[in-house]
Amino acid sequence: MWAFVALALLFASGCAQKDWIDRTLVTENVSGSWQGVMGGLPVGGSAQVWLTLKQEGNKVSGEFRTVPRLASWFTAEGALEGTMAGDVLRLNDTRKTLTGELTVSGDEMRGQLGRYPATLHRVESSSASSPPR
Repeated sequence: MWAFVALALLFASGCAQKDWIDRTLVTENVSGSWQGVMGGLPVGGSAQVWLTLKQEGNKVSGEFRTVPRLASWFTAEGALEGTMAGDVLRLNDTRKTLTGELTVSGDEMRGQLGRYPATLHRVESSSASSPPR
């Protein structure tokens, strides 16, 4: 009987440890400027997206801009906050109108921004990659 209890505790502690590691392990760094497209929009097909991100550990902060403005309720620019877990970036703006989950692979991100598919690429800090004002 004691062997069964010990075995159950061993398996339970091993599962908890793996989940904790999965939540805290960060395999990608998203710091920098990113440019890309959100597709499948009802207001004209696609929108340009710019992100400027700073990552410290698993915490991410930054700013975003979209062109064109997607809807009156949708924030077209503003501050972002998010987290990295493994290679997945989860982010949202302060009004929670822009939320996203993107998988990062080097200088590329793919996933969802809101309900729409998005692909972004890391760009150099130059005037050509700066978001329009």
